[in-house]
Order: sequence, then C-alpha cells, then structure tokens
Amino acid sequence: MIDDILAELEADTSLDVGKQFAAVTARYFAATRSGSGQVSTPLGVEELERRFTEDFPAAGRPVGEIIERLEREVLADANKYYHPMYMGHQTSAPLAVGIWMESVIGALNQSLAVWEMSPTASMIEHRIVAWLAKLAGYGGGAGGTLTSGGTEANFTAMLAARNAAVPDAWENGIGANPPVVVYGEHAHYAVTRAIGQLGMGRRSGISISSRKYKIDVGVLVKTLDRLRDEGKGVMAVVATAGTTATGSFDDLESIGAVCEERGIWLHVDGAHGASAVLSANPPPAINGLRYSRSLAWDPHKMMLLPLAAGMVLTRDESDLERAFAQQAPYLFHGGKSTRIFDQGIRSFQCSRRADATGLGLLYDHLCHTARLLYEEIENRDDFENLHEPESNILCFRFVGAGGKANPRRSPSEADAKRIDELNRAVRPLYNKKGSGWITATVLDGRPVLRVTMMNPRTGIEHVRALLDGLVARAKDV
Repeated sequence: MIDDILAELEADTSLDVGKQFAAVTARYFAATRSGSGQVSTPLGVEELERRFTEDFPAAGRPVGEIIERLEREVLADANKYYHPMYMGHQTSAPLAVGIWMESVIGALNQSLAVWEMSPTASMIEHRIVAWLAKLAGYGGGAGGTLTSGGTEANFTAMLAARNAAVPDAWENGIGANPPVVVYGEHAHYAVTRAIGQLGMGRRSGISISSRKYKIDVGVLVKTLDRLRDEGKGVMAVVATAGTTATGSFDDLESIGAVCEERGIWLHVDGAHGASAVLSANPPPAINGLRYSRSLAWDPHKMMLLPLAAGMVLTRDESDLERAFAQQAPYLFHGGKSTRIFDQGIRSFQCSRRADATGLGLLYDHLCHTARLLYEEIENRDDFENLHEPESNILCFRFVGAGGKANPRRSPSEADAKRIDELNRAVRPLYNKKGSGWITATVLDGRPVLRVTMMNPRTGIEHVRALLDGLVARAKDV
C-alpha cells in the first residue's frame, strides 16, 4: 500500500505535471492581457458557498481533473488582479518572475527561524534587509525581518517600542499606568489593534486630527505638550507614509524633528508608501524616514511581489532582539557568527518560509496612472476629486452631469443625500457587471469611490472606461 502511495508522490514530481500547473498561470496571464472578460464574479456568497459544499474527499483525483476544476470553479470567479480594469484594493498584480519562483520556494520549504534550517535563504533575507534598510536611510546597525504583512510589521514595531518604554514588561507586565501611543486619525487599523493586543488598552491610543488627510503637526505638538505636562509617558508616535484611504504621506520631516527633539520613538507605517524610496521623484515627505526608529514596509504592495512579503526594519537591530529576548535551546544554540542570521530571535514567526526577490519605474507608472484618472476627472463635470494623488490611490465622487459646474453653490440637504446614496449604490453595481472592479471608503463622513492602481497594464483607455462604466451604472440607479 505504501509503495503505491510513494509511486503516486513521485509521479507528481515530474516535469510534465509541473508544466500542467504552469500552463494554468500562463493561460491566466493571456486571458487577462486584452482587458476583456469579467474582472471578478457576479455570484454572491451563498452561490459560491454551495459550489464548495462537499464532504472531505476519501481519495485523491487525477491531476488533469484537478486542473480542470481549478480553472472552471476557482479561477473563473476569482478577483483577477492582472486584468487592467482591476483598480480595487492594495493587492498587486505580482511580477511574473515572483510567481514562477513560488514553486521553487514551496519545493525547498525552508524555515527562516534559524540559520541551520535555511543556510542560503537566511543569507538572502539578511542581505535584502540590509539593502532596504539602507534605502530607508538607516545606518550599519540597522536590521529587521520579513513578516506576513504590514499588520504583523506594525505590531512587531510596537512591541519593540513597548520594550524600550517598559523594559521589564515581558516579565512583569505593563502596570496600571501604561504609556500612550499617538497616531493620526487616518492610521491603519493595525496600529490600534496592536495597542489592544499588547495589553495596553485602547484608551492608551491617542488619535490626532488631520489636515488634508495628514496628521496636523500643530495638534500633535499641543498633544505632546499636554501629555508631558500631565506626566504621561509616550511610547511612540506613529506616522503614515501612504495612508490606506487616500495614499497621503504624513509630514515625516516635521514629525520626525519633533520626535527627535523630545526623545520619542517614531514609527512609520510605510506598508504602502515606503517603496517611494525607489521612485525617481519621491514625495518630499519620504526624506523624513531618516528620523524613524522603526519602519513597516510591504514589498507585496508597490514592489509588486506575491503575498505575503511584508517587512519590519529598525534603526538599531538590537531593539528587535530585545523585544523577543527568549531562550530556546532546541533552536537558538548557534554561536555569535550564526545567531546574527537566526531570524527567529527578532520575529513572531518560527516556521516561516523564505519570501525574499526597473521597480522604481513601475512605482512611478502606477502613481502616474492614478494621476491620469485625477486629470480625467478634473476635465469632467460629473465627477469630483477629493484630493490630489500623492501615490497610486485616488478618492473621488460621482456628482451627476453638471454637478460641479457651480462649486460655490452648496447642494440642498436632499440633493446631498441623493448623491451620497448614489455613490453607495453605484460601486457594487459596477463591480457586479464584471467590466471593472473598484473599492470605496468614507471621507469626512461621506461615502466616496476609491481606486488603487496596482496593475502595470492599466492605462488611459482603462481609466476612461472606468468613468464611463460608472456613469452607465449610475443611470441604472
């Protein structure tokens, strides 16, 4: 019996089987290249749930049968990020070489916890961390680790900041009077989640109001003054490089100077926007990264790598190591020469796979595509922009034909309500039609349409098709 099973396993290692799976990916690339076909699925939750409601299989199936079902029932109704009309969430159409490399990564199945479990992959990750730390403006003592994404990276940075503020927290807890974390109102929810998960209590988080969707530095200074006068410790200030809603960059230069003067840990959530360091024309705020003590960065966003390739960096690598100061004699028993490559001593994850891989030109292209949409809207009277794009994200609203012809005239309450309802309704109708896919958010209490340009295939013709498609669905409403 075991011989038969082993024979089947060996058969699946053949080049022929590998080609069949690679052909699925190649067909997906080709099918989405023209921009035709549906971008997502018109089916609802119940319909898709019924499709996969079945008993645990008692036996395996032939590879050809598996691939046929994969294309018919999975790919057909999946979100197709490679389709040029996909302009939704911050998930990339990953570089093809990264996709093909996935099979090699899976085959080797290295664990980055300790060097002896992944001798070559550990070296590669160590070098990539050093490269990106240098790009961020960090010196020779910097370090970091790859993570499952920005949420883990932000949480890891907050843990390191907590360890610096309350060095005995690991053994004795944070006490009855924990320090506070100060962040902008448009910070990612990972920040407040980390505050709660660290046992500090959500009340230990203080939100700073914004101006033009960025931290109001004047309010930040007044808040820090008040906390100082009250004798309250500040664990960290969190600034954002590329907010989720609008892609805006906080004023890292000004915020960094304030934190440096007061000796406060500055963490920058650059999950989306830190890749701007690769740009030929980065936003001026990115120069302020040099003030940060820690940085979250998601290469699986604007560096177009497959999920999940996140990263946390610290100016001083020992900040991370102290935050995870534990002994595990069955793992961390190497000497100093190997421990520097043991990523398990500076990471939440133990068993973790090796996720290391013209990027600047691609970054600029995606930002330029958002700018194309902004300019198209500026030249129309039926849509309005909510902000100028600082990256590849833009929020806008449908206001109807002639809706912004007289911007000084405020719409009546009834008209404003109708426009709000229209913007809520038009997106799901547009997405369900299948010709494109976008997302939405709420800004200043009002529903808005939102795009994230993550596909290098998207161009001016797709931008115009998006606006025309939204108008058609608005007429349906």
